[in-house]
Amino acid sequence: MAADDLKTLNGEPVSTLTFGTMQFGGRADAAESQAMYEAARAAGVTHFDTAVRYTDGKSEELTGQFIAKEREAVFLATKVAFTGGASRSNILSQFDESRRQLGQDQVDLLYLHRWNDNPLEETFETLADLQSQGRIRYIGLSNAAAWQVMKAQAVAARFGTRIDALQPMYNLVKRQAEVEILPMAVDQSMAVFPYSPLGGGLLTGKYVNGGTGRLTEDDMYRQRYGHAWMHEAAQAFADVAAEVGVSPATLAVAWVAGHPAAPRPIVSAKSVAQLMPSLAAGSYVMAADLRERISALVPTPPLATDRLEEQ
Repeated sequence: MAADDLKTLNGEPVSTLTFGTMQFGGRADAAESQAMYEAARAAGVTHFDTAVRYTDGKSEELTGQFIAKEREAVFLATKVAFTGGASRSNILSQFDESRRQLGQDQVDLLYLHRWNDNPLEETFETLADLQSQGRIRYIGLSNAAAWQVMKAQAVAARFGTRIDALQPMYNLVKRQAEVEILPMAVDQSMAVFPYSPLGGGLLTGKYVNGGTGRLTEDDMYRQRYGHAWMHEAAQAFADVAAEVGVSPATLAVAWVAGHPAAPRPIVSAKSVAQLMPSLAAGSYVMAADLRERISALVPTPPLATDRLEEQ
């Protein structure tokens, strides 16, 4: 099922960009969160992504409040089972919590937040049951390897369902998804909604100029994007952005969206001012030669097979 096949309740395809509400109720207070929601909607965004544990539930609570008056026009995605495994009891318990926080009986897309070793039959029978009950419309996997997705897809088929969407990490300095995940998604007609198109802010250029943020304040992000070559690439990327006269954030999101698999990036921010350059990527058309030039700033990941002469 390609992204255009995923519809809002009123029958509209999901938007080119997805808005991630991870900051709602955390780095962004309620007023700023609402302002970002309204800015995203004004830019044509219909797809909003959250998770049961984001900001201790405040993200879902605020998201639910904002979409309440226009629920049929919004495609709502959330995630469960980042903690506690993917047993039937944990999925149902966290999904009940999610629906309470959202103030919704149904969500459009429910992801397993990450892979775990719970028996897949139990996991996908549970998701198939939620789907048959009308509690969820589509099923997704986040943070899974291609082999895991295909293993899960085979099990899902036994219960009369399938994996419709994937949520991998993907940006200029994190290109592993190009090796197998994106080609697999095309082959299997799975929609792809990649997160972190800005590389935790690295690709906005602010750290090049000594700025602060997640990469200086959060150990997880510091470890993820702390390699010297990544910062060198970010500097070169900022130089290209300055040369073409486009915000680095706009270029970074547009680069992700420009992959042939047609992923629909998840953008996020802690303020409207920070968000606007990312939203601008929704209407920015990146020329093929510019995307190739940007891609050449970092090593292309090797193919999944060593028989390069046959590619």
